[in-house]
Amino acid sequence: MLETTRRATIARLNDHFRATGEDGWILLSRGVALLPIANKDEVIRAVRLFDAFTADNDPRGEHDCAALSAGGQRIIWKIDYYPRDRNRQTDPDPADPATTKRVMTIMLAEEY
Repeated sequence: MLETTRRATIARLNDHFRATGEDGWILLSRGVALLPIANKDEVIRAVRLFDAFTADNDPRGEHDCAALSAGGQRIIWKIDYYPRDRNRQTDPDPADPATTKRVMTIMLAEEY
C-alpha cells in the first residue's frame, strides 16, 4: 500500500509539473523546436493536457512518459528527476518536491 501511495504522489507531482511547467524545466528537442509555431503550440498543448494513461503506456503509474500524435508528428515526452542541490551525491526522490527538480523533454519520436 505504501508503494501505491508513493506512486500516486509522484503521478500527481508529474501531472502538475507537466500541465503548468512550475518548479522545473521543459526542454524541446531540436526537431520540435524547428516545427512551425502553430504545430509547436499544438504539441505543447497536447502534452500539457495528456491524460490517456493506461497500464500499457504507464506500467509504474507515475505519469512520467508517454507517446502521442500532435502537430502532425509522433511525439514522446519524458520526465527525468535531478537533485535540487547539485552537490548532492544521492539520487533524487521524485515523491519529494523539496529535493527533486523535474525536467521534461518533448521530442519527435524519431529523435528518441
